Amino acid sequence: MADLVVKSNKLVQALQTLSLSETRLLQLAIVDARETGQGLSTYTPLELNALRYAQAFNVSPDAAYLALIEAEDSLFKRQFTITNDDGSTTKSRWIQDANYKKGQGYILVTLTRVVIEHVTKIDGFEQYFTSYHLQKTADFKSVYAVRLYELLMQWKSIGKTPQYELNKFRSQLGIGINEYTRMEAFKRRVLEIALDQINEFSDINVKYEQHKKGRVISGFSFSFKQKKSKDKPSQDQTKLKNSDLLSKKMTDPQRYLFAGKLSELPEMSRYSEGSESYSQFAIRIAEMLKDSEKLKELSPMLEKVGYL
Repeated sequence: MADLVVKSNKLVQALQTLSLSETRLLQLAIVDARETGQGLSTYTPLELNALRYAQAFNVSPDAAYLALIEAEDSLFKRQFTITNDDGSTTKSRWIQDANYKKGQGYILVTLTRVVIEHVTKIDGFEQYFTSYHLQKTADFKSVYAVRLYELLMQWKSIGKTPQYELNKFRSQLGIGINEYTRMEAFKRRVLEIALDQINEFSDINVKYEQHKKGRVISGFSFSFKQKKSKDKPSQDQTKLKNSDLLSKKMTDPQRYLFAGKLSELPEMSRYSEGSESYSQFAIRIAEMLKDSEKLKELSPMLEKVGYL
């Protein structure tokens, strides 16, 4: 199934500290490694393309390139801690090496042995793994929303989590020991922002309950439900919507997203200059889509890649 992020429950529960761009890169690495079979060995690097990042998270190619450049150094230094069945802990890096190809728009990363083990050994052990579609978190702007969503997805079959002890919960979200130490700041800057983004952008509605020891909050638990699917529009409604879309300019994220998809269509070859790469072609297509006439001209191909 396309763009499925799969992690062992232990990896989801790991204590970690990652930025949003680092989290997104790891999501892509897990998805692409599982779907292509590349990168599932400590001897085989995985190529993460800037255009792929831009498409997945609805950001501009420039923002995607910047995320890759920053990750070459910062992601290599990041560590996480897993609690084993016997109570012992395992510490590991996420990647063992990174090589950014300057001017080529991609980075080569090699996952560590521990990460590979916790994203691949699923057959026959599905109950020990958590999975979700990348699209469900693509619009999150807070890394805490991504982490909380992953923790919730462990319990998607029942829609309710156990109580998370406060200090461990903070570490699982990636909050430093000296960050948001006051409960008011933690709830306002972390928890409520994460909940708002999950409720707005994902496929679930979630609420929380706080637990106390005496007068002090000691932890949180969560309950959530799947959002109701919207009724499928009629054929006439779809045609009207398509006509309306063509009468408007595409947003920048839409242009970059669908330009990347268009660049790979064989029927777009007549617009190619021949010597340019897919990334260069996609950027030029994105410029073409600023023009309303070009937008109409390319509408059959846009519909083919899911715009209309």
